[in-house]
Amino acid sequence: MLGAVRLVVLAAVAIGIAWAVRKGLADPAVRDLKWSDLRPLPLVAACLWYAAGTLPGWIYWHRIMQAFGQRPTRFESLRAFMIGQLGKYVPGKGLVVAIRADAVRSERTSAAAAAAAVFIETLTLMAVGATVAASILIFLPMPRGAADGLGRESLIALACLLMAVAGIPTWPPLFRRLVLLLRVDRADPSIRAAIDGLDGKLLLVGWGLNLIVWSCWGASLYAVLQAIPGVEPTLDRLPLLVACVALAMVAGFLSLLPGGVGVRELIILTLLAEFGPAKAIVAAVLLRLSWLLSETVIATILYPWHPSGRGSEDSNEITVSEAGKQ
Repeated sequence: MLGAVRLVVLAAVAIGIAWAVRKGLADPAVRDLKWSDLRPLPLVAACLWYAAGTLPGWIYWHRIMQAFGQRPTRFESLRAFMIGQLGKYVPGKGLVVAIRADAVRSERTSAAAAAAAVFIETLTLMAVGATVAASILIFLPMPRGAADGLGRESLIALACLLMAVAGIPTWPPLFRRLVLLLRVDRADPSIRAAIDGLDGKLLLVGWGLNLIVWSCWGASLYAVLQAIPGVEPTLDRLPLLVACVALAMVAGFLSLLPGGVGVRELIILTLLAEFGPAKAIVAAVLLRLSWLLSETVIATILYPWHPSGRGSEDSNEITVSEAGKQ
């Protein structure tokens, strides 16, 4: 029965990915693009920057699970984290939680605790992204040609709203109350004790790690722009590109649309207006496709490698105490 459910999940993910690719390639600006004119090396760099940006998020999720009293190995959590990334292309976002929790669960790791850790990791990522976007947009002037898109005040207000929506639920006392209100403890009574491991120090670690995440993903957009003929981004625009990626992704995630399709593009079109609408659309699509390619390749490599010997492997663990030493 469990095998059949996993096949259904794989099918749903495959359909979601196909839909995201088709949606991206259907745009007129992309159809008119001469793919042979694209610079390949920056596109490879965009994939690598995105992959590098996922690693701090994985480390944070691993540390949350350990704070919850769980003991997954690094490979178990890395495999579950990367495979779960593909679940966001299925409507509702809930499949990310289900895939990660199922992939990491063992006699040492509760699925309920792993799922609760996903919520903390994801909401922290979104809160940091919205905060970064708001902070940058407050001090940077809007790009030339952005008048036809969302206004600066609107973007800052949106970022602040998203920061509150994503960040407030991660406050430890409130998160514990929400878990109990949702009656998660009925499925796994041990979750009550597990969530007591969440504290302000752990959240601070998460904020630091996620600043690295958004910096890498901003660099990924910079590389995508370098790949487009006629676009020559300069390093002084990097903060704006970080804000662009952060706000677009956070707004897209909280929209609950598959992969944030449509919402991300609107914000990217506004903040990349100085490069022209056609090139901004191409950049948005290429960014989505390079990230999707990166996720698919990593998940495909890791999926067949089912963790073996699921006993205690303390030597492979990342502990919260080690985080302080690092």
